[in-house]
Amino acid sequence: MSAVREPAADQPVDLLAWRSPTAGTVDALARRLPAVDLSTLESGAALLTRVDRKYVVSLLTFQSLVHALGDEWRALEIDGCRLFDYTSTYFDTDDLVTYRAHLQRRRKRYKVRVRKYADSEVCMLEVKRKGLRGLTVKERQSHPAWQQTELGPDGRDFVTEVLGEHAAAPATALRPVVVTTNRRATFAAVADRARLTVDTDLTCGWRERVTTLRQDHVVLESKVEGHASTVDRLLRALGERPVAISKYCIGVASLGLDVPTNPWRRTMRRYFETPQP
Repeated sequence: MSAVREPAADQPVDLLAWRSPTAGTVDALARRLPAVDLSTLESGAALLTRVDRKYVVSLLTFQSLVHALGDEWRALEIDGCRLFDYTSTYFDTDDLVTYRAHLQRRRKRYKVRVRKYADSEVCMLEVKRKGLRGLTVKERQSHPAWQQTELGPDGRDFVTEVLGEHAAAPATALRPVVVTTNRRATFAAVADRARLTVDTDLTCGWRERVTTLRQDHVVLESKVEGHASTVDRLLRALGERPVAISKYCIGVASLGLDVPTNPWRRTMRRYFETPQP
């Protein structure tokens, strides 16, 4: 395979500098629901261990979904905001060991990322592991915002401790490979321990090699501790089915490297504006 070009450690991460009409509609829809604050959400529906189902749907379908949600659903609100800017830096090895694990759908696989919540300047190092029965387990710790494209000694120690036997490569071999940006609204049915996130203005890639989600589409993630949630049942009734989509893998597939990208090609053709060679 072609080697992944080494980015500068101080490579600036571009935050979202534009806001699409789709983002404005998502914001307005989120404001139709009663508010839930972050502490209530985290205490009742943090869902760090969960089953994830992802969908890419049209904005019209998302509107229909929101109108169909029951009275138990709330929208996250922080300081009067319902839509939040995220920037995530994903780490991998020179030979893309974590990407290949996802490509091969290995039962034990993981992702390592640093996520910056641009509205609050909070930065978190997160390790997501796929475990038994398809459960996703996420563990995280605070991370210096100025070190968004580096793990640093503390970060490497955290990754090593969390991964344990999952580790396919030492944390010292991990380096930044892909940056994603998006705007996100979060909905929750706290009593049912269910969440729904909706992403818009999504970009995946590195520097000039960036793939962008088509306008009038959003990425949904239904997160629940057990079986299918109300959201999954409503989406099925609307004719939608889960899709295989990973922001990190879409980002790698956009880089033009000599690696297989077959699982993501259909999704990219259908839902993304792909970069020109």
